[in-house]
Amino acid sequence: MLFYPVGASGEVIQFEADVLDHFDRHRQLRFWHREAGGQLFARIDGLRMIVSEATGPRPEDKRGRTFFGPDRRSEQAEIDALFRRDLHYVGDWHTHPERSPTASGRDHATMASRVRLSRHRLAGFLFIIVGQLPPPGGLTVVVHDGTSAHLLAPVHADLAVDPA
Repeated sequence: MLFYPVGASGEVIQFEADVLDHFDRHRQLRFWHREAGGQLFARIDGLRMIVSEATGPRPEDKRGRTFFGPDRRSEQAEIDALFRRDLHYVGDWHTHPERSPTASGRDHATMASRVRLSRHRLAGFLFIIVGQLPPPGGLTVVVHDGTSAHLLAPVHADLAVDPA
């Protein structure tokens, strides 16, 4: 598991091992690997967001070495199905062919529009870029509020705030 505190809010984002394994399976380690991506789903327990499901990539997605375009119809079907399991859509993930990834201008524009165009009660959405290094060095974790992107840094499990 990995833990990311959200500023001084007391909130903590927790990534379950299955989600980290999903990211690991899709890292772009070879020049012929295409970008992959999908959605993130979580249980919200007080100040803790437990990210327990990562979807994608799907056969309908558009993918290349340096781009990923998700199939929006498939995404909505995932949101509906996972909501019935009490999992909430909390953001997106995708890969970059970089060791430690950085968000592009296109990534920032996509993040902002996803937050603004969605109906939700969250202060922002989570966006993960998966690079070639294993986590946490190969993960860029951002919370976007529709205007600004806030880069998060991981903490060791012993230092994670227990909001319960």
